[in-house]
Amino acid sequence: MVRLGQLLLLIPLISVPLACRGKPPYEGKSPAQLVRMLEDADPKVQAQGAFGLSLLGPEARSAVVVLAEKLKSTDSLVRQNTALALGKIGPDAAEAVPALVAALHDTEWSVRRQAALALGEIGPRAKAAVPALQQINADSNHLVRRAALDALAKIKK
Repeated sequence: MVRLGQLLLLIPLISVPLACRGKPPYEGKSPAQLVRMLEDADPKVQAQGAFGLSLLGPEARSAVVVLAEKLKSTDSLVRQNTALALGKIGPDAAEAVPALVAALHDTEWSVRRQAALALGEIGPRAKAAVPALQQINADSNHLVRRAALDALAKIKK
């Protein structure tokens, strides 16, 4: 006989495969289609669009201006995924450096961390971010501080 506690442990194992049947909404989309997702009213769709752009890396360079604007979203996951995408674009996202510097002051530590990581991936073209990155070396979150140090090292190369 199966006890209730044992049955409750099995529920996540049963539901995970059911939830994973379809492909992610960003999979197989072009940069233009993913930018359209960023323009959707639903923050969940915007976050998925930004994540999809991050997977394209430098191929998503045409989205830099739209991504930089999305760093002002009211949704923290949209801001975090946007910074991720800008970092994956790399040096071609240099135009977004001012927006990423502003994101270093975000209320969410995960956004601050991702913005610092993105600035590091942009590299020497993000030199204007050095003073702001030095300031967040005093951030209350150790992951943000670590990301800032790593970014400074990459920018100064």
